Amino acid sequence: MSMNAKIAAGGVAVGLVLLIWLPWWVAFLIVVGVPAAAYLALDPSQRRRLRRIGRKEIGR
Repeated sequence: MSMNAKIAAGGVAVGLVLLIWLPWWVAFLIVVGVPAAAYLALDPSQRRRLRRIGRKEIGR
């Protein structure tokens, strides 16, 4: 299993645990809020670069 597949499987497992333990709207806020906060933590130049490159090129 590749490293990205392991990360994706872990994310799904954490999401399922959150849905069981927390109300669905709290789990949804966490799932949406963490990537949004990570994006907002980038410098403006890093955001421009991230928007410019394709999704397939991000892991390179």
